[in-house]
Amino acid sequence: MTNSNFTVVGMTCNSCAMTVTEEVTQVAGVQDVAVELATGRLTVTSDSNLDPALIKVAVEEAGYRLTAN
Repeated sequence: MTNSNFTVVGMTCNSCAMTVTEEVTQVAGVQDVAVELATGRLTVTSDSNLDPALIKVAVEEAGYRLTAN
């Protein structure tokens, strides 16, 4: 298992965090997603290394912006 950390910009409520979680969970290979609303931290657990561009697309589809840590 591999963990990747990112920062999501623009989330303001629990609904925002749930939307990001739902979108990122749909990326192939993702096993678990954890979002910390207060910090914007997004932790993605996957089978193997994921292309960060795939996570970025999922976050943008949710309506937010992603920055890598």
